[in-house]
Amino acid sequence: MKLMWFHLMPYTELPEDFRERHPSVWVDIHSSLFDPKRAHHMYNDFMDELEFAADCGFDAICVNEHHSNGYGLMPSPNLIATALARRTDDVALCVMGNSLALYNPPTRVAEEFAMIDVISGGRLIAGFPVGTPMDTCFAYGQNPSMLRERYLEAHDLVLRAWTERETFAFNGRFNQQRYVNIWPRPVQQPHPPIWIPGGGSVETWQWCARMDYVYCYLSYYGYKAGKATMDGFWAEMQRLGKDRNPYRAGFLQFVGVAESREQAIELYSEPAEYFYGRCLHVDPRFAAPPGYSTEATQRAGLESQVKQVASAQTLIAEQRRQRTSVTMQDIVDRGYVVVGTPDQVVEQLREVAGSLNVGHLMLLLQFGNMNKDLTQYNTRLFAEKVMPKLKGMFPDWEDRWWPRPMARGERAAPAALAPRLAAE
Repeated sequence: MKLMWFHLMPYTELPEDFRERHPSVWVDIHSSLFDPKRAHHMYNDFMDELEFAADCGFDAICVNEHHSNGYGLMPSPNLIATALARRTDDVALCVMGNSLALYNPPTRVAEEFAMIDVISGGRLIAGFPVGTPMDTCFAYGQNPSMLRERYLEAHDLVLRAWTERETFAFNGRFNQQRYVNIWPRPVQQPHPPIWIPGGGSVETWQWCARMDYVYCYLSYYGYKAGKATMDGFWAEMQRLGKDRNPYRAGFLQFVGVAESREQAIELYSEPAEYFYGRCLHVDPRFAAPPGYSTEATQRAGLESQVKQVASAQTLIAEQRRQRTSVTMQDIVDRGYVVVGTPDQVVEQLREVAGSLNVGHLMLLLQFGNMNKDLTQYNTRLFAEKVMPKLKGMFPDWEDRWWPRPMARGERAAPAALAPRLAAE
């Protein structure tokens, strides 16, 4: 099994009364809450944490794209991935990903992903999300009814830009380019592995099967809530005649490890309650614009996580009126965050990976307002005492969706190692 360290880069200093005084963490979050000087330290801590995870031996480090929000400070994950490409060695770089419909022209994605793949020596995993309605329809003004068509056309353009050897013209509904001829071109041929983060769309499952892409469910609400979605995905794969290779799928899980379960509850309560109480405070008016969900998905009774998040705001508001709140105990009982000793976490994650049949497990070991020291403690303890006991899962399956880098001897030394190697 592949174990991947995921960072959302949340703004860690939203005020305690954020929910009461502000309608949403996304789209119209007030600019007065953002302090650039404090964010300077946040970004540098976040990148230190990603590099630390790489040093600890995780198979990949993961970043993603969001806009106009305090939930995740990465409008350009490509900038972060490029910096990481220079300061890491063997770890895969998973950009999860670029919201294709937002780029004009989409060849910008083909070029920048190719740059990351070249700089890293072929370590890129290329993620292509449709994007949340907050990012795409509201922050970037896209028509929700045209979003998926625009996305699919952009995907086709990027794929052709990577794979066609001659200059070509592209004449689509949304993109017209007389000359497409990207430089640089990716190291990995015919192109880097493509992963598709999704929220449970039937069409996304079918498209992943047809294109032979990895489907990734980036769950806010953990494995208990995510099982119905993953069961639906595997049922659709069976219907389409695909095998149950667990590496066809990825899943995101929050995790907190400590020397005892009591210590884990104590250490991770504040960051977990910060995340679920502030980072997921999404105004319902941004959650489900007409046309965003496809007809087939609605007929299947599938609801996006964003809509679930927004619906939960009503419940949380009612709880607050009744002077109750979502506590760490609620969060743990519902499986949102897996916590405990290393052995307890191993047991729970074996259940997660086995019951969901997922070979790419993405771990959020930093969440909410967790500081760097606690993040590194969580990361190190997981790497030393949990990861070795999970690596051996799914030994009979081949991961055909993993990067194929240049041989180590052919690659340049990372920037972090270069001065030391010169001194030696």
